[in-house]
Amino acid sequence: MSKMKKLSIKQKKFADEYIITGNATESAIRAGYSENTARQMGNENLTKPYIKSYIDERLAIIDSEKIADQKEVMEYLTRILRDEETEEMIVVEGDGDGYSSAKRVDKGISAKDKIKAAELLGKRYGIWTDKVDMTSNLTLVFEDDYGEEES
Repeated sequence: MSKMKKLSIKQKKFADEYIITGNATESAIRAGYSENTARQMGNENLTKPYIKSYIDERLAIIDSEKIADQKEVMEYLTRILRDEETEEMIVVEGDGDGYSSAKRVDKGISAKDKIKAAELLGKRYGIWTDKVDMTSNLTLVFEDDYGEEES
C-alpha cells in the first residue's frame, strides 16, 4: 500500500472549502490562490488523487455523522410505535382578567403517527404486501428443433 502524500496547508484549505461550496474556483480563492489562477488551480487540485481522497474521506465522515442510517430510522419508528417518544406542543391557558400564558408541554405521539410508524415498519419487513417472492436459482434449458441444447 502506498503512503498518501501529505496535503499542503493551502491544499487542505482548498479541500475543506470545496466540501462546503462544491465550487472549485470559489474554493481556490477562499484557500488563498490568486483570482487569476483560481479556476485552473481548483480544477487541477480536484485531479490530484491525494486531494480527492481527502475530500472523499471527509465527506464520508460527515455523511456518517449527519445522516441517519437504516438502523437508526428503524429504531426511531419502533420507539414511536411503542409510545417511547413524545412531542412538544404549546398550550395557552387563561390566567384570568383577560390574560393568558403559553407553556410548553410534552405529549404522547398521536395514534395517527403510531399507525404511520407501524405502516413504515410493516413495509420494511414485507408484512403488508400481497406479492409473493418468486426468486429462484433455476436454470432454463431449451432444446432446439434438432435436439441440441441451448441456454
